[in-house]
Amino acid sequence: KETMKRLFVLALVLLVSTMFFGNFIVTMVTDTGGLGDQSFNDGTWAGVKTAEEELGITAKVVQSYEQADYVPNLSNAAKESKVVIAVGFMMEDALKQVAPQYPNVYFVGIDISETGIPNVKTYTFKEHECAFLAGFLAAAMTETDVLGFIGGIPIPPVQRFEWGYRAGVIMWNDLFNDDVQVLIGYTQSFTDSQKGKTMTEAQYSQGADIVFAAAGLCGLGTFEAAKSAGEGFYAIGVDVDQDHLAPGRILTSAMKGVNMASYYAVKDAYEGFFEGGHENLGLVEGGATLSEMKYTRDIIPAWVLVMLKGLETMAIEGEFVVPDSEAGVEAFLQ
Repeated sequence: KETMKRLFVLALVLLVSTMFFGNFIVTMVTDTGGLGDQSFNDGTWAGVKTAEEELGITAKVVQSYEQADYVPNLSNAAKESKVVIAVGFMMEDALKQVAPQYPNVYFVGIDISETGIPNVKTYTFKEHECAFLAGFLAAAMTETDVLGFIGGIPIPPVQRFEWGYRAGVIMWNDLFNDDVQVLIGYTQSFTDSQKGKTMTEAQYSQGADIVFAAAGLCGLGTFEAAKSAGEGFYAIGVDVDQDHLAPGRILTSAMKGVNMASYYAVKDAYEGFFEGGHENLGLVEGGATLSEMKYTRDIIPAWVLVMLKGLETMAIEGEFVVPDSEAGVEAFLQ
């Protein structure tokens, strides 16, 4: 009976929303990386597109070219949309400024923390948890005992990738009495793929043979460098499964559930179940995982894969906590 009642209410909600609101428009406002980054923006857009296909809504996207675009883009989107999605940590202030002006519009913030605004639902991710697994895997696979990390702009979501990655290496070193080192660099950009390539080549020249790029479009340059460097050199992808962008040269991808967040937020809004608030998604929620390693699984020893699964299970069960700060990394396993 409860199921029938829920279905009846849902049907009524959909009928009324169609009668009074017409076409249900969802507009995603990108950060400066924009569509085509093959990671953060594209991943969020993929979730919106899935909702569009499933629900028959209309999905639109607005490109931001500089930070000054955020407020006008969000405002203009709100004038014609039922749902507006703000993509990226750097859009947080703009979202807080615009959302209260449009109380009848649902706003969704990806990589944005709690706002306290009733019509805003935000999502953050435990990037450090998937990066931890990537760091352990990289430490297991390196032939030089030197790894690289390249971030974009050092904002909290990117730093959490760095901290988790380093923690995974620390775990490897602790278990196997090893001394794998990590070179750290930041491009100060999410759009300069050439800078990503140059910085990756520099880390390769300093002895790194695996470089993790958490830098938006800059990461495409890291993949180019890995391909050019050839056998024995690898990259690690970020945000979504990027393994196919350089098959066999990308060891794995540290993925966060941006597509999952955007899909469920749109679906909830459409079906009348939208609630403001905040969710932080990690290993437990399926919001932080490694790719399936379709092109590299055959070169990874089976015992390493078993250990990765064991560490994932232990983290989920709370047997250890992956650090999400610089101080936490320095104290990890001490």
